[in-house]
Amino acid sequence: MDIVIRRARPEEYPTVGEIAARVYLGDELLDFGESDAYLEKLRDVAGRAAVADVLVAVDGARVLGSVTFVADGSPMADFARAGEAELRMLAVAREARGRGAGEALVRACVERARAVEGCTRVVLSTQGSMHSAHRVYERLGFTRTPDRDWNPLPGLDDIRLLTYELALQHAP
Repeated sequence: MDIVIRRARPEEYPTVGEIAARVYLGDELLDFGESDAYLEKLRDVAGRAAVADVLVAVDGARVLGSVTFVADGSPMADFARAGEAELRMLAVAREARGRGAGEALVRACVERARAVEGCTRVVLSTQGSMHSAHRVYERLGFTRTPDRDWNPLPGLDDIRLLTYELALQHAP
């Protein structure tokens, strides 16, 4: 079957949250493992969906992965500036990787951003160890913005998120 990208449905929220939690735990992206406070945010899909667009990649009825599209002005934005959309919490189930779901989710976010009046770029944060994701971002035209790299936990010096941006070309 083909992968379809659409908004997550409320009945899918628990599955979407668990996929994101398993991905972040399994890929060792949470500095404090099971006790990491970010795990709760990953699982709180209803909270995310209330202030942003949670998109899913599905194959039939099976959720393969998700991403949160954060429009300008949303409280979900980590570091986006005025006129920017932010892509957050991209996660594809391990068993679904290699099928293009992650790239399709990122592409869907870019298309959403292009449809937002006044949106000039899409930004995102990523961990240095997420090499496969970096390749997807770069293949889609995102470029590194080291001057915007940041630390989500300022009290810990060893955490640094890398940032990327994609300047949008709007159709005339």
